[in-house]
Amino acid sequence: MINVGILGGTGYAGIELTRLLTKHSHVKIQTVVSQSFVGQKISDVYPNLRGILDIVCEALDIEKIVSSCDVVFTALPHGASKTVIPALLKKGLRVIDLSGDFRYNDATTYEKWYGEAHDHPELLAQSVYGLPELHRAAIQKTTLVGNPGCYTTCAILGLAPLLKNGLISLDNIIVDAKSGVSGAGRSTLLDNSFCECTENMKAYKLATHRHTSEIEQEYSLLAGQDVMISFSPHLVPMKRGILNTIYANLKGKHTADQLVALYQAYFKHEFFVRIYPNGTLPETNHVAGSNFVDIGLVVDERLNRVIVVSAIDNLIKGAAGQAVQNMNILFDLDEKTGLDHAGLYL
Repeated sequence: MINVGILGGTGYAGIELTRLLTKHSHVKIQTVVSQSFVGQKISDVYPNLRGILDIVCEALDIEKIVSSCDVVFTALPHGASKTVIPALLKKGLRVIDLSGDFRYNDATTYEKWYGEAHDHPELLAQSVYGLPELHRAAIQKTTLVGNPGCYTTCAILGLAPLLKNGLISLDNIIVDAKSGVSGAGRSTLLDNSFCECTENMKAYKLATHRHTSEIEQEYSLLAGQDVMISFSPHLVPMKRGILNTIYANLKGKHTADQLVALYQAYFKHEFFVRIYPNGTLPETNHVAGSNFVDIGLVVDERLNRVIVVSAIDNLIKGAAGQAVQNMNILFDLDEKTGLDHAGLYL
């Protein structure tokens, strides 16, 4: 049995992680840390867990976590994780971090996009970007996983086969992204309130969103050279889900059937990546509540441009589910364990 600790267990990503782990056949949740709800049962904060998990939320106690856990998930705000994680690693624990603190290969990129110094840049050489479909072998060997962001997972996997095979121009890639409101986290910000979001759609952080740098890092690794993109995130009035529409100019002439076949071959061993046949495209309700990423594409023959549509649940494949997938890899379990269920659809 894998003994698990969850830090930041009452945010949206943290509670989705908790919910998934209650169904995992190889996991025992030993502690849920939540500074906001210390002393309260997790099932009082989230009544859907009543009778399933009724443990009390605790304050952070490193020594207690070390004595009871094999792996710790840190679902803390950006900046907070890097003050806790070094202590956990020194004690021999494996850590899966859901913040942005350990997703980068160098501190300079992190500091540029997050606007603050990285307290432990030496750990970036140890951490592995936790996108299993691209970095499975490295994840197996590490003790620190930087779990990818939601927009990024959807965007990176959506374009990976074309970048890896050098079929697209690298100087004009556009990622147009739509996210449900839960992607902004559990907060009382006016911008995220019902009346501000319902019957409304808006773009935000154009040309400045932090996930731009994360996508560019992985696109560059796939392409074998530096890649810069135009990333345009939008907030849409739904609770969960991400839909990316990605535009790239093809280098040569390729039909949609040819490119679909390329995607099918590239992801043929990936259970959680579903490639749509030519003529069909994914929707967010196809993936909501699941760990799948669905991908379809169209070739605009007039412009010789490929348009790729990718969809995920931002809380699962974009956060908690991917974290569980990474844990399964770390402990040599079948990656599908606890995750091989269909989505909600409705």
